[in-house]
Amino acid sequence: MRSLEGYRHNHVELRQMIDDLRSIMSREQLKIRPNAKTAYGLLCDLGEKMKRHLAQEDQELYPSLLIHEDARVKTIAWGFISGEKPLRKTFDDYYKRWLKNCDFNFTDEFLTESHEVFEMISQRIDREEQVLFPKLVEIGLFRETASAA
Repeated sequence: MRSLEGYRHNHVELRQMIDDLRSIMSREQLKIRPNAKTAYGLLCDLGEKMKRHLAQEDQELYPSLLIHEDARVKTIAWGFISGEKPLRKTFDDYYKRWLKNCDFNFTDEFLTESHEVFEMISQRIDREEQVLFPKLVEIGLFRETASAA
């Protein structure tokens, strides 16, 4: 099982990717072909990293929470599991619509939808940090370390 620091490190990397994308996801920036290619690559990397993050939680984290004796812990786990479905579907639909053909057609609609996806991921990370991680420490699944943010 990964450590709490491992999950937090994933969050830092995801947030950095989103910040990098937000800085180049404007019509002006995306008119420059190298920026468009960079944005496309970062979007694909973000999708892969998010899929791996969710899969790791599904395999390594939630099983022990779902059999925990505290009903609140089980409820929190089910809430996060349920919350994955719309996030995964949104990103899969987004990828199919905007990224699979590599045409770099970055319209206003694409930019709006991209920022909505970034916000969904950011909200998920915030919820994990504010709700899930403190509960994991509370039930003794992880220990808080001095270097934790």
